[in-house]
Amino acid sequence: MPRFAANISMLFAELPYLDRFAAAANAGFKAVEILSPYEVAAKETQRALLSNGLELLLINAPPPNYTGGVPGYAAHPGGTDRFQRDIRRVLRYGEVLNVGLIHVMAGYAKGDEARDAFINNLRWAADFAPKQRFTIEPLNAGDQPGYFLDDYNLAAEMLEAVNRPNVGLQYDAYHAQMIHGDAAQVWESFGSAAMHVQIGAAPSRCEPGTGPVDFAALFQAIDDSGYRGWVSAEYTPSTLRTEDSLSWLPE
Repeated sequence: MPRFAANISMLFAELPYLDRFAAAANAGFKAVEILSPYEVAAKETQRALLSNGLELLLINAPPPNYTGGVPGYAAHPGGTDRFQRDIRRVLRYGEVLNVGLIHVMAGYAKGDEARDAFINNLRWAADFAPKQRFTIEPLNAGDQPGYFLDDYNLAAEMLEAVNRPNVGLQYDAYHAQMIHGDAAQVWESFGSAAMHVQIGAAPSRCEPGTGPVDFAALFQAIDDSGYRGWVSAEYTPSTLRTEDSLSWLPE
């Protein structure tokens, strides 16, 4: 059975940010991910992780631009200087928090220039921080219209073009199901490139147990594939308390 983690940007959201760490630990999780930790001083998040014995698996990058920019822009042509400056900031956060993975968000752009920008920015990040692991994740067009990376075939092309050992795939069962209609087949086709796995039911994006995805079979396929990373619960609970949405979690 995979090792399960909690995305505390979405789980335990009924609690203040710093209280979610204890809630995740009390629910039995040993690791968490945080989509955007930048509004809180890194030292505060570090203390919450350490005091609850939690490993931080992943954060998103680049950080949001509070002057009105979008939260991801790695595929935006002409944004190289800003991307490099903000990735340096993310790496400083990552060093304090001992984060395992940084998810580089492509942003909203299309065309050959966007493709080239994404590849070049990923190569730069990988070479600038060769000991840091980075991921890319396809997001479905229904939720994120205009997002550059909207297909797993495109993600495979990008990884081949980037060709860096510290850049890999972030597989999300919810987005895989929404994009391609068969999350299990997407895992079979692309799971060998996965550095990180996230789960959520489709089309509701609530806890596993509704919709067409057979999560027991998917978990078995993940195990059988040899994947030894974490599987992070990234969904919006259908219940008022996150704890009440965890019946899918194996003992």
